[in-house]
Amino acid sequence: MPNPIAKLIPKRFRKTETVIPVVRLNGVIMAGGSPLRSSINLASVAPLLEKAFSWKDSPAVAISVNSPGGSPVQSRLVFQRIRDLAEEKNKRVVVACEDLAASGGYMIACAGDEIVADPSSVVGSIGVVSGGFGFVDLIAKLGIERRVHTAGQNKATLDPFRPERPEDVEHLKSLQLDVHWTFIDLVRSRRADRLADHPDLFSGLFWSGTRGLELGLVDRLGDLRTVLRETYGPKVKLAVVQQKRGIFGIGRGGGAAASLANAAVDAAVTAAEERALWARYGL
Repeated sequence: MPNPIAKLIPKRFRKTETVIPVVRLNGVIMAGGSPLRSSINLASVAPLLEKAFSWKDSPAVAISVNSPGGSPVQSRLVFQRIRDLAEEKNKRVVVACEDLAASGGYMIACAGDEIVADPSSVVGSIGVVSGGFGFVDLIAKLGIERRVHTAGQNKATLDPFRPERPEDVEHLKSLQLDVHWTFIDLVRSRRADRLADHPDLFSGLFWSGTRGLELGLVDRLGDLRTVLRETYGPKVKLAVVQQKRGIFGIGRGGGAAASLANAAVDAAVTAAEERALWARYGL
């Protein structure tokens, strides 16, 4: 935070540097999450965003995004919170894409008034995907009988232990189309006439930062510090906004030992799924 005592010093004696708060959003986008694994959701980033946008003397807020995506709901919630705060506080938002700003990560990046990417960043992947496994043959070989009882004929839709039904797949695809169009409308509303007319733009494909610039997915190539110095002068200072942590690196609160144990279990369970998301983009 800016030093409150500095306000008591006459302007002619104050330092002329411009401080820009930076919020780093790194990890898979998912509700909940674990303190031992980096993840993005509204609950975890809202305090950081509120803090960053509260810096009265800063003309902008910078956000670095490094995410393969995840929950479309959490992605949109974070996007909307950034835009709401930007309008409320009258701040410009500069987003920098690091290794990856894909799928929900790119949705969040669209909250920026300007999107910056490294030439080798991966951006885009404007689409929706659902994944799972089928264990029908496996449980038959093991001599296991699956028993499911429901109230409602579609309550066990897409049960991985039963043969896939065409009507279930059709329903899932319909839901995916709804989410996909919400994503497309958001990108169009933010990028407007900057987007290139390309048949695969909303197909789920992803591109390098260089190609993303050509397609209008990003506004310029470079790094956050250089771009901010070019915009606000050579005396720009970047200040990373961080959350206060407990002695074990976990958010403040009681039961640190129990929280640490539970976090370790959660981290182990979700690690494989998160690794698969990053691997989709070759990372």
